[in-house]
Amino acid sequence: MSRSSPMPVFDGHNDVLLRLMRGKMQPERAFLEGDNLGHLDWPRMKEGGFAGGFFAVYVPSEGGGVDVDALMTRPQYDVPLPEPLRLEPSQQVTVHMAALLLRIERASKGEVKVCRTAADIRECMKRGALAAILHIEGAEGIDPDLYMLDVLYQAGLRSLGPVWSRPNIFGHGVPFRYPSSPDTGPGLTDLGKELIRACNRLKIMLDLSHLNEKGFWDVAKLTDAPLVATHSNAHAICPHSRNLTDRQLAAIRESRGMVGVNFATSFIRADGQRSDQTTLEEMIRHMDHLIEHVGVDGVGMGSDFDGATIPAEIGDARGLPRLVEAMRRHGYDEATLRKLCYENWIDVLERTWGA
Repeated sequence: MSRSSPMPVFDGHNDVLLRLMRGKMQPERAFLEGDNLGHLDWPRMKEGGFAGGFFAVYVPSEGGGVDVDALMTRPQYDVPLPEPLRLEPSQQVTVHMAALLLRIERASKGEVKVCRTAADIRECMKRGALAAILHIEGAEGIDPDLYMLDVLYQAGLRSLGPVWSRPNIFGHGVPFRYPSSPDTGPGLTDLGKELIRACNRLKIMLDLSHLNEKGFWDVAKLTDAPLVATHSNAHAICPHSRNLTDRQLAAIRESRGMVGVNFATSFIRADGQRSDQTTLEEMIRHMDHLIEHVGVDGVGMGSDFDGATIPAEIGDARGLPRLVEAMRRHGYDEATLRKLCYENWIDVLERTWGA
């Protein structure tokens, strides 16, 4: 890779499928040709070096009249969680969003691939195709008998977060609360523990980002796979309930796991505020802390593109080179940049999935 081309970035989390599902333009065309909305489409990703990542399937809650943006500009806040969702409509949305990614793959004529192995990712990066991982963020679309899990696995599912922040039949998520410990309530249910065991059997990566602390430790006891939080930051720097304590980071390190640094400003800033006037230096403070506590082989990117307010200095996928350059100025050498930008994600997925 020459310095004239952007550093490839493999990313731990995005919500572009939800944005496309809600959009007015035909989704495959909007993504592949570019709609210049939100943070991601294929033309902007190519320009910024976005080489691949986890594409989240997330079932949104019905609007409850809560102005979340206004709440998260207060010095302290505790955003009310939506009610649990019903299975049947959640399954419809889950299938719809998974199908969107498969249709984008088909329409791309080889430019996008839903990856099922680490070798798939490496092959995509070698030829400049987008390496997409089908990921579930909140398992509301999965039934208690886990039949849907088997179907989704055959469709390409290789990563799953049992909960988003609202509770479901599998466990309890962590609320959007500042300041707060991540220890906010009960963890996994008995069904949730069965889901973890099933994912272990299938070698589906487990994402701990939205689990509360008790759920985190429940997973740690049940799994022999690396512990991974795809889009989370350091609680020691920003004491938000969504961020990870140093004790959690130590467990991730011991498991040879991974943390993707979240670009969402409310999880970056020491004051917990949602504001795009957040500096890249504030993000890099989290990287330094995570490297110190997890190790340089266990930290990567977890942008939350199309799902969060991100720093204006990044803006959208085209701004990734500005973040990489800020990391370079900070003192990260080229070998470290490669690890943080893409190598660590591929390595942890190979340890989780097998070759």
